[in-house]
Amino acid sequence: MDRYLLRQVVPPFSIALGVVMAALLLERLLVLFDILAANGSSMKTFFGLLSDLIPHYLGLALPAAMCVSVFSVVRRMSANHEIDALTASGVSIFRICQPFVLTGAIFSLLAFSLYGFIQPYARYDYRSAFYFASHAGWAPHLQSKMFAASDNILLTAENVDHAGSRMWHVFIRDNTDKTHVRYISAQKGYLYNPADGSNIRLDLVDGTIITDSQDKPPSITGFTRTTQLISPNHKIDDEAYRNRGETERELTVPELYAGIRHGYKGLSHSYMLAELHFRLARTIAIPFIPILACALAGVRKRQRGNPGLAIAAITLVGFDHTLQMGMSFVANMHMSPLLVIWLPTAGFAFICVGMLIRQAGGLRTLLVRGPALPPRELSADGLPRHVAEGPA
Repeated sequence: MDRYLLRQVVPPFSIALGVVMAALLLERLLVLFDILAANGSSMKTFFGLLSDLIPHYLGLALPAAMCVSVFSVVRRMSANHEIDALTASGVSIFRICQPFVLTGAIFSLLAFSLYGFIQPYARYDYRSAFYFASHAGWAPHLQSKMFAASDNILLTAENVDHAGSRMWHVFIRDNTDKTHVRYISAQKGYLYNPADGSNIRLDLVDGTIITDSQDKPPSITGFTRTTQLISPNHKIDDEAYRNRGETERELTVPELYAGIRHGYKGLSHSYMLAELHFRLARTIAIPFIPILACALAGVRKRQRGNPGLAIAAITLVGFDHTLQMGMSFVANMHMSPLLVIWLPTAGFAFICVGMLIRQAGGLRTLLVRGPALPPRELSADGLPRHVAEGPA
């Protein structure tokens, strides 16, 4: 039975996890597209940032997908009277829920590694990669009659091909040398933007260079072909970004524990304490999510609708917001985490277990056991003997 239940839960879990992850990532992906396109970053940078975002959103999507998948399986089994058949054969709702709870315990261990180790590193890697992407320098991305500008160079062209590499009627204002300004015009231009981030090469054909030194009369130089090297500005080295650990969210669980005991430079003791208890509470609450889903998925006889999934969603969102509020109270108001984090966690667990007991018929089903039924004697055709023999 356990294998059957787990096989049933895998497809809806995969679908729910994919849908929730896509919904959570969509808005952030659009923002990343706009920012990286404006800075001329490559798709390699985009996919690197995307991979750093996945652990954060996976921590949000995992509990939601588990709740939806368990709810859908138990709801379908209840609607098809499979639950009734199992309970009639002596299998309790607690036994049906057992493989889901064990799966939740395994996911809880995975979530501990996710919340405690993977997410802090991924969060820092994302911020570091985003910093380097937004400060990677300037590269001209031209359109016809549009300006591409940096701190020292202004570039425009009357006509530009779709690839942005061939230009006609080019005008450049170059203020790289602070002692003078150069105005360059050319009939044609060919732009080469290397992928390795080195100097951008601009080959100009049939043009004029006007050099204005301010204290001297301007000089005019004609050319048939010349090459300009445009150096990207604001190049930064690998050590320009800060080290990991300036915020408590970038620390692993062992680092938070060590910081609470011995102190951590630049971080408040209350903030580290709140972060540690918040992560542990979220991890411990995961095995109770299948219990909540099993309790709310049952369909009573002649019941058309079941608001159980909506109730489960409201419960999970409310619990998560309560933990976040408790973390804020611990960090800013120095309240005890036992009161504002662990008490709501215990309340959530009590509600989940209580709803499952109510679904099973109340405490009486646990405390009172009815008399054992005598074994049935079957005839050769498989019917109970009193049915096969007929009335006396």
